[in-house]
Amino acid sequence: MRIAIVGLGAVGGLLAARLAAAGETVSALARGATLRAVERAGLRLLEAGALDPEAAPHVPLRASADPATLGEQDLVVVALKSTALPEVAPMLAPLIGERTVVVPAMNGVPWWFFHGLDATFAQRRWTSIDAGGIVERALPPHRVVGCVVHLACSTPEPGVVRRNSGNRLIFGEPDGTASERLAQIAALFARAGFDVETSARIQHDVWFKLWGNMTVNPISAITGATTDRIMDDPLVREFVSATMREAAAVGARIGLPIATPPEERHKITRQLGAFRSSMLQDVDAGRPVELDALVASVAEIARAVGVATPNIDALLGLARLHARVHGLYPSDTRAP
Repeated sequence: MRIAIVGLGAVGGLLAARLAAAGETVSALARGATLRAVERAGLRLLEAGALDPEAAPHVPLRASADPATLGEQDLVVVALKSTALPEVAPMLAPLIGERTVVVPAMNGVPWWFFHGLDATFAQRRWTSIDAGGIVERALPPHRVVGCVVHLACSTPEPGVVRRNSGNRLIFGEPDGTASERLAQIAALFARAGFDVETSARIQHDVWFKLWGNMTVNPISAITGATTDRIMDDPLVREFVSATMREAAAVGARIGLPIATPPEERHKITRQLGAFRSSMLQDVDAGRPVELDALVASVAEIARAVGVATPNIDALLGLARLHARVHGLYPSDTRAP
């Protein structure tokens, strides 16, 4: 199977390194210092507990900044920040053949989310999910096998990937079918050493993960606090709980109920210790933040289904203003 990984950040780098080490034919779309490092020495993979990047095994990998040089693929794994996807998706045409499958390994509400879930909403143009339908035209939902990533990893330096914790990947067809291609993809990533599950309702898995990280991410971005400090502050923790209850109500309205109390999720988050969320890392690095995918999308869906979300709206407003002040979110009012 010919596999292309689009984006060699932390998640994309881990997927690429594991698949290549398992003997798969893997290429990658990358740029800048990461591309130069991979061209020079391949990817270096540090598994959990390893400390010295110099001791990490080198995984040879073909990488390029030009999709045309990689050619048509059987599987394209998109491991980008949602903020980059509208620009990058139309450039991926050289990778896409008649039978190419696309697996997005991304956070937030994706462009394919309502396909197989709600036909009316699937036809709707969602400002915070895929404004103008750019991504859907480039990567049609019928090509997609959904993926939810439950692991933490980082890039200590260009070309080096460290898996910090977790090893779980969930895959599912948007329409819930147990397809042959789903089974092939699940087996592929299991051979690469991941703990793989398949889901008959992958949208529920997407929503459940979003429910757990749509609060701590923007709160950490605003405050600079690690997750332990957010969870240990009773006022902030209760605000997180109230926001999560609103998101659960939205999920229930679209057929994706969550029975877990927020407090149970807090225990898991607290176990991460002094963890720096992905959005806080983006702020520190001066990168655009994923507010649309993680928060604005929930607020937009809530209005469409008639669920009041005052806490989600407050969180979105504060996080968006903070990001705009720091030049990390567009100044136009794209999301309500």
